[in-house]
Amino acid sequence: MKNIKIIALILILLMASLFLVIENEKKPQTNTKPIVGVTTFALYDIAKHIAGDTLDVVNILPFGVDPHSFEPTPKLMGNIEKSALVFYSGAGLEPWVHGFAFKQKAVNISRYVKLRELADTDENEEEEHAGHHHHEGVDPHYWLDFDNMKKAAKVITKELIALQPQYKEFYIKNRDSYIKMLDGLEQEYKQRLANCRQKSVVVTHNALGYVADRYGFGVESLTGLSPEAQPSAKAMKRVFQDIRKKGIQTIFYENFVNDKVTKTIAKDANITVDVFQPLGNITADEAKAGMTYRTIMQKNLKKLSKALMCR
Repeated sequence: MKNIKIIALILILLMASLFLVIENEKKPQTNTKPIVGVTTFALYDIAKHIAGDTLDVVNILPFGVDPHSFEPTPKLMGNIEKSALVFYSGAGLEPWVHGFAFKQKAVNISRYVKLRELADTDENEEEEHAGHHHHEGVDPHYWLDFDNMKKAAKVITKELIALQPQYKEFYIKNRDSYIKMLDGLEQEYKQRLANCRQKSVVVTHNALGYVADRYGFGVESLTGLSPEAQPSAKAMKRVFQDIRKKGIQTIFYENFVNDKVTKTIAKDANITVDVFQPLGNITADEAKAGMTYRTIMQKNLKKLSKALMCR
């Protein structure tokens, strides 16, 4: 009888232990990795490649949202506060950061890169569309310059090492690999854009300034640096005349910009329409397809090479 009681007690304890194990497995596992938030896709791509799985790198902008007109919700601002570190683009791209008190460290990457100052034509176009996004007298699309991406990669690596010094060698190795990838992209652009018959491209929103300056072609823009602005009749007439005069065969627009005006101009001028991806953010489909800075910049190069009639 005594042995039966002991056996029964053991069985009860085993069943209780099994029940606790099952219940613990049902509970969602908490993420112990520090969260690092970034505000543009290009910076997200850098941080993600360098950090690997050691950090939870979060793109603050939902995929498919235009960074120029983005306004975070109170809930999203609360999530930003949970980040151990935030990298933001700066150069006037995110006006919502002004007056926002980050509880942890926030790094303005634009302070570490070479910014392109707006030309007189850009400034005039910005004034013409007053009331839209303000860019502080500089072109904020600095990540389209490979040298700037290398500088950003070095700054991000330094900050990640400060956050998690135990991964220093891992981060440095990934940084060097990322910079090597950028070197390869730069060589591709130099080779493909070295000998082109066309000297200008037409875009709705001028995100191409850094690329144009580096590889020696002109940009005709409908709305300057304000993608959310509606082009004026004067701007449309000027661009249409440039298309005719220069024999331009392609007009570019962005996924986040209404393409109605672009398609109207293309139809009237009998030219093709294509999408240029400036990498401030990417679409939900591009994210689902696993697109990276490298793959998107290669697609951009193929389109630019065709539009510029490069040999």
